[in-house]
Amino acid sequence: MSTPTSRPTPFGARLHTAVEQRGAFCVGIDPHAALLHEWGLDDDVAGLERFALTVVEAVAPLCSVVKPQSAFYERFGSRGVAVLERVIAESRAAGALVLLDVKRGDIGSTSQAYADAYLDPASPLASDAITASPFLGFGSLDPMVETAERHGAGVFVLALTSNKEGPEVQHALTADHGEGETTGERVADRVLSHLARLNAGAEPLGSFGAVVGATIGSTSADLAFNGPVLAPGFGAQGGTVADIARIFGAQARHVLPSSSREVLRLGPDVGAMAEAVRRTNDALAEL
Repeated sequence: MSTPTSRPTPFGARLHTAVEQRGAFCVGIDPHAALLHEWGLDDDVAGLERFALTVVEAVAPLCSVVKPQSAFYERFGSRGVAVLERVIAESRAAGALVLLDVKRGDIGSTSQAYADAYLDPASPLASDAITASPFLGFGSLDPMVETAERHGAGVFVLALTSNKEGPEVQHALTADHGEGETTGERVADRVLSHLARLNAGAEPLGSFGAVVGATIGSTSADLAFNGPVLAPGFGAQGGTVADIARIFGAQARHVLPSSSREVLRLGPDVGAMAEAVRRTNDALAEL
């Protein structure tokens, strides 16, 4: 007679513990070509590997979350993806949660294939969470949501990004499918309401997060959806601790301010990168 397997600890609970122990700062491990050159490295697979694994050495033992951007590895083909696999594995071995920034979004079997690639522990790219795009309709993410729930993973959904093109879609008004009349609800608000539904009753924190830029200025959106927020644009792109407090208010304790260049430009000095993480986490602890 088979013994039922225990359900994995949900991502939201693991994230809550990690932030309490290590702080909220999330470092993006993004091997821009310009950064490789600043480090004195060639823009090739060898340079990519040296850069990425040095960053892992510096920040993964200290951060609650690291966020590799998949595109910067994919541009080198299969050998670059192999480096990404090492970044994921070595970051998790150092105790960091890995949020893989892939922003995938599709329908049906393709959405399921993305979920299997990034959220199933059997995959060499398996991560603790991914970013996803809901703009084919939030229901298109169902395979990712279901796979995340099954494996104790998380999904961070684009909601209010800080790129200048974002409002064209995110601030658009939804339409009633029966009459075709606008309801007055912004697309971003609808995304957040879906997240609130997914996270309802989760303790201490839901596993389904939103991506909300740290440089959006201000928002009237209801960010109390019982889930984490990834806030890119922190640091070198202009977002500050004061911005986090102002934009997110009481929800600031659930925010992961994310930066890459502010830390990565200090490399290849491992000690300097590590100190930047400690210093930023200390500043964020005042929220």
